[in-house]
Amino acid sequence: MKNFILLYITIVSVFSFNSYAQKSKTTTADKKYDNYAYIKAVSTYERVVEKGYKSEDMFQKLGNSYYFNGELDKAAKWYQELFTMNPNQESEYCYRYAQSLKAIGQNDKANQMLETFSQKAGNDSRGKLFGKNKNYLEQIKANSGRYKIEDAGINSKYSDYGSAFYNNKLVFSSARDTGSLGQRKHTWTNQYFTNLYASDLDEEMTPGKVNKFADKINSKFNESTPIFTKDGKTMYFTRNNFLDGKKGKDANRVTLVKIYKASFENDNWDKVIELPFDSDLYSVAHPTLSPDEKTLYFASDMPGTLGQSDLFKVKINEDGSYSTPQNLGKGINTEGRETFPQITDENELYFASDGHPGLGGLDVFVTKIGTDGTLGEIQNVGDGINSPKDDFAYLIDTKSRRGFVSSNRDGGQGYDDIYKFLETRKLVCLQELYGNVTDLNTSQMLPDTKMSLFDSEFKLINTTITNAEGNYKFEVECGKNYNVRAAKPEYITKEQKIAIARENGRTNLNFALEKEVCKVAIGDDLGKCFGIKMIYFDLDKYNIRTEAALDLEKILDVLNQNPTMKLDIRSHTDCRQTAQYNQILSDRRAKSTIAWLVKNGIDANRLTGKGYGETQLVNDCGCEPTNKSNCTEEQHQMNRRSEFIITAL
Repeated sequence: MKNFILLYITIVSVFSFNSYAQKSKTTTADKKYDNYAYIKAVSTYERVVEKGYKSEDMFQKLGNSYYFNGELDKAAKWYQELFTMNPNQESEYCYRYAQSLKAIGQNDKANQMLETFSQKAGNDSRGKLFGKNKNYLEQIKANSGRYKIEDAGINSKYSDYGSAFYNNKLVFSSARDTGSLGQRKHTWTNQYFTNLYASDLDEEMTPGKVNKFADKINSKFNESTPIFTKDGKTMYFTRNNFLDGKKGKDANRVTLVKIYKASFENDNWDKVIELPFDSDLYSVAHPTLSPDEKTLYFASDMPGTLGQSDLFKVKINEDGSYSTPQNLGKGINTEGRETFPQITDENELYFASDGHPGLGGLDVFVTKIGTDGTLGEIQNVGDGINSPKDDFAYLIDTKSRRGFVSSNRDGGQGYDDIYKFLETRKLVCLQELYGNVTDLNTSQMLPDTKMSLFDSEFKLINTTITNAEGNYKFEVECGKNYNVRAAKPEYITKEQKIAIARENGRTNLNFALEKEVCKVAIGDDLGKCFGIKMIYFDLDKYNIRTEAALDLEKILDVLNQNPTMKLDIRSHTDCRQTAQYNQILSDRRAKSTIAWLVKNGIDANRLTGKGYGETQLVNDCGCEPTNKSNCTEEQHQMNRRSEFIITAL
C-alpha cells in the first residue's frame, strides 16, 4: 500500500503505455493495468503467457505491475523475459531491471545493467551517481552493522507502515481488517485502505496493544504518515483526496493524495483542512517538520518535479500561511523516487530513494541540513535498515537511538511491516582535521602548543595540545567551516579558517608560528626572525618587487629600532646559468637591496653586501662543468636565498 500513498499519480505522469491489439483477455488486462488494477491485470497476463503468447508490451506491463507493488523478485522474472526478447530497451527499463536484480542478489548483473542505463540515459542524475560511486556497495558495507533490528510486534497480515511518535505512543498506518462489512480494498494492490492506529510505547520503545487512532481522522479511504507538533495540538497527515464526504479526482478520474492538517481540541482531533498547495492534479504526501517547526517538508510530483517524486519544503509563516513550495534540488532529488522524508531534532533529514545507489528498491538515506538550509553529503544508512526490497519511513528517537522503519523485505508477516531497531553506532560524516605546528624561522616542530577549534560563529568546540612531534588532530563534521587557533608562549598567536569537504576523509592544516621576541647575536641571520628566505626579484632582474619590499620593510623597522645594528647583505643563486652570470646577477641584487634600505633612511655605513652567485650552495646541486643538474626545483630553491647577517649590535 505504500506505493499508492507513495504517489499514485507517478505512473500516469512518467509512463505512457500504448495499448495494442491482442486477444480479448489481454485487452481486458490492459484496461485493468491502465486503471491501476494491477493485481487483477497480473493474473490475466500470466495466464496469457502460459498459453504461449509473448510480446514486449506485455512483459513490460508484467514487470511494471510487480515493480510498482514492491515485489521486485517477481519483477525481475518478467524483465528478464523482456530483455531476452529484445535487449534494446529504453533506459528506464534498464534501471528497473537493475533494481529488481539487486533484490534477488544478482549485484554483478545489476551493475552491468546500470552501466547500460548510464550509457543510454544521458544526463540522468541516477546514471551520474552510479558513475561517481561504482564502489557504492563498499561504501554501504562500511555504513552497515550499526543496527539491531527486529519485528516491532504490531504487524498484521496486511500492510503496516509509516510511523510517528506522539505522547509516548507510536502512530502508524495499517490496512488490517477491522471486521467491518464496509471495509474496502484497493484494486491496485488488493489491500484494504489504510487507517491510522496507535500503540503505547514502554521505556525500551516496545509497542503494546494496538488501537484505532482518532475516529474523525480515519475515513473510508487511505490515511498515513502523520507528524505532530511538539505541543501535541497540531498534526499533518496524508490522505486520499477526500474531505467532508466529497472525493476529488484528477482529469483521469484518479483520486490522488493530499496533506491535511488537524487540530486537537476538547480531547479530540478535529477541524481537518487541506493545505493550500494541495491539488486535484498532483499528489502531495508524507509531511515532516523541521526542529523549529517553521518549515514543512514533503514528497510530491507537482510541477517542477525532477523525477517520479521529489522532496519539497514550504515555510510556515507566523500567521499560519505557507510559502510557495520549493524543490530541494538536484543534490537530493533524482529522476527516480525520493519520498518519506523524516527530520530529527538534530536536523538530519532521512528519506527513501530508489534513485541514489542502494541495495535494491527503496533504500533509506540521510543528509545533514545546515544552518543555512544547505544539504550535506547524502549517505546510505547501510544494511540492516536497508535490504534488497523496499525500505522506507525511517523514524528515530535521537536520545535513545531507538526507532522504527518500514519494509516489505522477506520474512515479514504482511505486505509491508514495521521493524523496531536500536542504532548501536551513529552514522555521521566525519573528517579528521590534522596538522603540525612549526617555528616559522627554524621549521622546528613545536610541542605543547595549545590548539583551539571554533565553529564558523567562533563558538569554542574543542581544545588539544600538540604532541612531542608538534602534531595535533580534531574530529570535525563534513561540509562545515571551522576556525583553528594555535597559541604558544613566546610566539605570536595565529588563527586560520578551514572548509571541510562533504565526504569522509582527512583534512590537513599546518601552522608556522612567528616568535614574539627574536633573540639574535652577531653572526645571526636577521631574516630568519621573519621567515625571510629570499628577497624575490623578477627573472633575470634586480629591481625590488612589491613582495620584496614587504619583507624589506621588516628589516627596515628592526634597523630603525636598533640604530647601532649593522648588516652584511648576501645574495645567492642556484647553479643554473653560468657561474659568471650568476655572480653578476646576485651581486646586483645585493646592491639593489642595500640601495632600497638607504633610500628609506638607513645610513649606508651600516650596510655592506655582495652577491655570491652559486659559490655557497647548501646542498649538492651543483651544475658545473656541464651547467646541468638532476636536482628538483625544491632543491634548487634552497640555494636561492637572501641573508641579512648581523655584523654589529
